[in-house]
Amino acid sequence: MEQLLANRSVSITELKRSPSAIIEQAGDEAVAVLNHNRPAAYLVPAALYMRQMEALDTATLREAIAISRRDQQPPISAEQMFAEMNAAIDQVAIEQASA
Repeated sequence: MEQLLANRSVSITELKRSPSAIIEQAGDEAVAVLNHNRPAAYLVPAALYMRQMEALDTATLREAIAISRRDQQPPISAEQMFAEMNAAIDQVAIEQASA
């Protein structure tokens, strides 16, 4: 059997039978959803999912900052960046109009 990454588990059949009860019983913990005794999915409470996404966003942002600090390219001014973004937006609008 594969490793479960949750303290609770439920079969797909049980989840289909009473999803609200499963969610209520889980409280603030994730639940492994099993298909033939193998994890097919994880049911994660909304609050936990939001915390995980915030942590992932923070980690991604920190990594981007670390990469940018190692970048040897000269910095780009905000005016130049916005000019390039506006040019790209204008190009997309032209391409969409001609499609």
